[in-house]
Amino acid sequence: MILEAVLLQVKSGMEQDYENAFAKASHIISSMKGYISHELQRCLEVDGKYLLLVKWETLEDHTIGFRESSEYQQWKELLHHFYDPFPVVEHFVKVN
Repeated sequence: MILEAVLLQVKSGMEQDYENAFAKASHIISSMKGYISHELQRCLEVDGKYLLLVKWETLEDHTIGFRESSEYQQWKELLHHFYDPFPVVEHFVKVN
C-alpha cells in the first residue's frame, strides 16, 4: 500500500465551491482500480489550505492507472482550476 499526500491551496473565496466539486470528484477516484481510501482535511490555521490523503494498492495504480485514464480528465476538469499554486504530489510507504 502507498499513501499519496498532497497539500492543496485553493484560491481565496472558492473554498465552498471546491468542497462541493471535491464531493463529486470523490466518486471518480473511489471507482478506480487499486483505490483503497481517501480523505480531505481542511486546515484550521490557513484559509484555503487542504490536505488530501489517498491510499492506493500500488504506486502504478495512481501514476498510470488513474493519471492516464479518462476518469482523470474528469477529475482535472472538476478540480484543477481551484489550485494556486498547482500542488506537488508525493507518495509514501509505511515504515512501521
